[in-house]
Amino acid sequence: MTTTSSREASAVPHPLAPLTPNEIRQAVKVVKAQPDFTPDTRFVMISLQEPGKERLFHHDGQETLPREVFMVLRDRKRRRSYEAIVSLDSAKVIDWRYLPGVQTAITEEEFAQCDAAVRADARWQQAMRRRGVEDFSLAMVDAWPTGYTGELDDASGRRLACPLTYVRAYPGDNGYARPVENLVALIDLDTMEVLEVIDKGTVPLPPLAGNYDPAVRTSDNNWPTVVEERQDLKPIDITQPDGPSFTVDGYAVHWQKWHFRIGFTVREGLVLHQVGYQDQGRLRPILHRASLAEMYTPYGDPGFTHYRKNAFDEGEYGAGFMVNALELGCDCLGEIRYFDAVVHDQDGEPVTLPNAVCMHEEDMNIAWKHTDFRTGKVVTRRQRRLVISSFAVLGNYQYGYFWYLYLDGTIKFEVKLTGMVSTGAYTRECPPYGAAIAPGLYGPHHQHFFSMRLDMSIDGPHNSVYEVDSVALPVDEHNPHANAWRTQHRLLASEQEAQQRVAQTATGRFWNIVNPQQRNGLGEPVGYKLVPSSGLLPMQPEGSQAWERARFCYGHLWVTAYDPTQFYAAGDYPNQSRGGEGLPAFVQQDRPLDNTDVVVWHTFGEHHIVRPEDWPAMPVVSTGFALRPNGFFDGNPALDVPAPNGCGSTTACHDQDSL
Repeated sequence: MTTTSSREASAVPHPLAPLTPNEIRQAVKVVKAQPDFTPDTRFVMISLQEPGKERLFHHDGQETLPREVFMVLRDRKRRRSYEAIVSLDSAKVIDWRYLPGVQTAITEEEFAQCDAAVRADARWQQAMRRRGVEDFSLAMVDAWPTGYTGELDDASGRRLACPLTYVRAYPGDNGYARPVENLVALIDLDTMEVLEVIDKGTVPLPPLAGNYDPAVRTSDNNWPTVVEERQDLKPIDITQPDGPSFTVDGYAVHWQKWHFRIGFTVREGLVLHQVGYQDQGRLRPILHRASLAEMYTPYGDPGFTHYRKNAFDEGEYGAGFMVNALELGCDCLGEIRYFDAVVHDQDGEPVTLPNAVCMHEEDMNIAWKHTDFRTGKVVTRRQRRLVISSFAVLGNYQYGYFWYLYLDGTIKFEVKLTGMVSTGAYTRECPPYGAAIAPGLYGPHHQHFFSMRLDMSIDGPHNSVYEVDSVALPVDEHNPHANAWRTQHRLLASEQEAQQRVAQTATGRFWNIVNPQQRNGLGEPVGYKLVPSSGLLPMQPEGSQAWERARFCYGHLWVTAYDPTQFYAAGDYPNQSRGGEGLPAFVQQDRPLDNTDVVVWHTFGEHHIVRPEDWPAMPVVSTGFALRPNGFFDGNPALDVPAPNGCGSTTACHDQDSL
């Protein structure tokens, strides 16, 4: 089933409800009347200007808060970037700001225009002919950002991209199987002038196709060898005869004891707002806002075609623009609720992306179980989780963003990486900076980093963060058998102090977010712990492009005092930036963090040494983290989960999935 309306039952629209198509049109109309707006101005990003946290925390559902729209614009002719805030209530621009030297994200429009401009360039065409390519319509040109290596200072002020080229054998073929090595263009995205075409020498195109779709695979020229599809995979049907256990009112969701709101922005994609848990008749807040604050993918290949590959997929493109329409039976199974997303094109016209977010329940095996071996009495309860997911298509890669809410109060976030690896061509020996995946074709080594922004609200906005390690105790009169260890709690009292990494030794490090003003039944501060699953750090050393522009990747935990203007780990505009923005700048104030309104930033990632099995379609690999209640409740909050059908609590029962 899909949403048919964004209206909610309340007569007053919720202040966090995503923008409607009509609201986008109203705001665009207001901006177009600005004196500084010209016919060459393009709408890069349009999103809701969310009300401040304090106002939302005390919002009673009856008061109408200001409805405002935030915009990023680019005047291509004058080479100027702007920010604007529009009041929908007064139909006026309440803030208009020129951003000198700022390059906004690359738009879908520019991506397509870049492709056409490069293919029309005579120098590029000549380079392609040297590689035996005459039909230029079969080329694919991807507009990669330039990054910042210091070599393009003479072109400062220009809006640049370094397009890479791939060749299809026919329409519908997988062009990434035939990368054009050693050929890079430099293009001005404002004028679409191809400034330079550099050819460092011909490398033959890889000889074999890499098609994964049965509709276009060929048995004589495909790598790996085509095999017939399996015929013995029996269907699995997920049914809920009585319907789902969740209720939806517009973008507000209630499932079991969880309450939250679904949000969506063109830059971040899926966002969760106001996540809370109903406990003993009281809705207890946990997260005010949770979003992916940046994605960064640095490549480890120094080759001419690859050394600039340092992509900020959110800040340099915008993940929300590129979401898939999710399909029942393909992306989601069971009793599904879909949510559409409204984005926009570069003319400012609203565009509805159908089925952008999928929500459903999943059985997750055992929640808890105990067998009294003396009496034979078995008590079993099954786990279930609510899944809220979205998939973004960012060039060759696809990223699935999955939020999981569990019956026992656990929250998890998972990124599923799939799609296609970025490729290069080689002759004779595969470069040592990657791995061969087909004859003449290799995948460069790279890493994926994700920064999560967690605006915490553990029983309210007064929170503190502790780093918790498990430490072995010295052998002495108190530990004569050398078996003792304890947990060591350290308050992260300021922003400079709260720049931490996952411990390199087996200390079981986690970070505990507590509310010192609220106590549980044992007299301890209520809390949730952030449990990391990735200790990945960049391979690039201090002084590298990654170090300068993506400093957030060099720490797994950052904590900042809440500031409504600080949303993105690498800064608002990482495209062509020299670095230093985002988290490194936020923490310079070294604001105090104890018993105050804090934002927790967690960096995690995937270290990708490419395998032959990653070609041509990469099997999903996952990375993420968990937020687990840690003294938030007085005991197991899932004790009240009813027994599975057919399983009592007084006699032994077999798990249904073992029959």
